[in-house]
Amino acid sequence: MDSGLKLPSASLHSFTVFQLLFHVLSSWVSTRITPGFNNLSQKRKIEWNSRTVSTFHALVVGGFCLYILLYDDAVNADRLWGDPSIVRLNIAITTGYLISDLLLIIYYWKAIGDKFFVIHHLAALYAYYFVLSKGLLAYFGNFRLLAEFSTPFVNQRWFFEILGYPKSSKANIINGVLMTIVFFVVRIAVMPIYYSHVISSFGTEAFQRLGFAAQSAWIISSVVLDVMNVMWMVKIAKGCYKVICLIGQEEAKTHRNGKSD
Repeated sequence: MDSGLKLPSASLHSFTVFQLLFHVLSSWVSTRITPGFNNLSQKRKIEWNSRTVSTFHALVVGGFCLYILLYDDAVNADRLWGDPSIVRLNIAITTGYLISDLLLIIYYWKAIGDKFFVIHHLAALYAYYFVLSKGLLAYFGNFRLLAEFSTPFVNQRWFFEILGYPKSSKANIINGVLMTIVFFVVRIAVMPIYYSHVISSFGTEAFQRLGFAAQSAWIISSVVLDVMNVMWMVKIAKGCYKVICLIGQEEAKTHRNGKSD
């Protein structure tokens, strides 16, 4: 792959598509899916469109990541220097999305501004630079993108809340439980696997060839992202616990009344 031409072009096209989705397509589709969208404030519509784009990105790159993990032997066999062609294309798409979302966060700060999202995006861009520009660490870059599988559930929770779905509704409960499980699996439970691969590469000739800049970007960005993942996991777990308690209260109320509502 000609990284001098195709990858920047892919990122630019990705940026353009995600901007189009945010400013035009999300609102157009949302008004046809749910009438509740038209009743939202302008601030809520901005966040709605942002989360719609986020969900679309997660589904696209998540599918690519799973394919690479299962079938890209070159990347999986050599985690530091394996042929990164498909991974680089996927990360080029993600880079376009991250830059697009970062600009939207800054421009619409009062509506969707979040300092942790800014830190997250910058840390990811810093690490992905080495995959895109030098073809390094493709396996680990792909591994980190697997975390996107939790994003649709997180966004759906917000959609249900903003549309006024009761927290005790079946749809909310199912999504909440799935969100907690998937978030834990793709962001927390995989940490021992990820860092065991990281540690096993220390001191190898392939690791030395990376150079200090790539090594630092890899380790620092990984730690920063995972500290935030742990923080978010704690919040999600607390929310899931409250939902489970709510189910228990509803069941107890039904039992006392001798009937369901």
